[in-house]
Amino acid sequence: MLAPIALFVYNRPLHTSQTLDALKRNVLAGSSDLIVFSDGPKRAEDRDKVFEVRKQFAKLNGFRSVRVIERAENYGLARSIIEGVTAVINEYGKIIVLEDDLVTSPYFLTFMNRALETYEAQSSVWHISGWNYPLNPDGLDDAFFWRTMNCWGWATWSDRWRHYRKEPAVLVQTWTKTEIARFNLDDTYDFWEQVIRNHKGELNSWAIFWYATIFKNNGLCFNPVQSLIINIGLDGSGQNCGISDTYDIPTFPNRPIRKYIEELEESNLAVTKIKDFFYKTKKSRLQCALRLITNPVLVVRNLLNKL
Repeated sequence: MLAPIALFVYNRPLHTSQTLDALKRNVLAGSSDLIVFSDGPKRAEDRDKVFEVRKQFAKLNGFRSVRVIERAENYGLARSIIEGVTAVINEYGKIIVLEDDLVTSPYFLTFMNRALETYEAQSSVWHISGWNYPLNPDGLDDAFFWRTMNCWGWATWSDRWRHYRKEPAVLVQTWTKTEIARFNLDDTYDFWEQVIRNHKGELNSWAIFWYATIFKNNGLCFNPVQSLIINIGLDGSGQNCGISDTYDIPTFPNRPIRKYIEELEESNLAVTKIKDFFYKTKKSRLQCALRLITNPVLVVRNLLNKL
């Protein structure tokens, strides 16, 4: 049986439409169950768009079945995903998770389902990602293992997800500096900052704690080298993301993923390439900040843009 697809939507009808159109073009869409979690409006001004999104599912076809859970109240993304994933995975034993701003390759469902089947009995594999950073693929196979979780189109199994814990205070109090450095991909990207912000009540998120759960259990995450997901939500329209082109994926691979890795260990080459990506994006942001500081015209323009 194919894994069910849990789709989490809110108030972006245009993004949701693109997500659904791409998902229906997947080879296995017609054999897959789609379960939609529609969050309730947070503000009165969100109500019309929430209902506009829900209308898209009234006569939706192209899937084996469609089930829509319409929340009367606003759960927020973290609660919505934690409770939704738990409910679906308890029923089916496995799950594929998408949000309303993720456009999928026609081979996305094929990759996710085959990976779920291939690694189900491998207890060291905890997570399947559909998205990857825009990397140069030279020297890499079709896919790789590493320690870090990507949440833009992902999948897992019930026996792994049952370990999920969102306990920022426990992590802050018990993790060593060595663990934190490794969690931060050897101090190349500050993932830990999200744990701290959740602990302080400045942020309410879920994904960083799924990564922490995987990390604490020495789990591996399976990734395609070339992304099977394009995130169209980094345009300022989302509840949790700003505007960015850092993670832009130019195009999908024009064929399905063929090679599934037998060696269950982290790819040093893939990790090195991702570290280089982090370094280059950090350097680019620093250069941009320096230009703003040294150019008063740009400083004024930047302030005006924020008004």
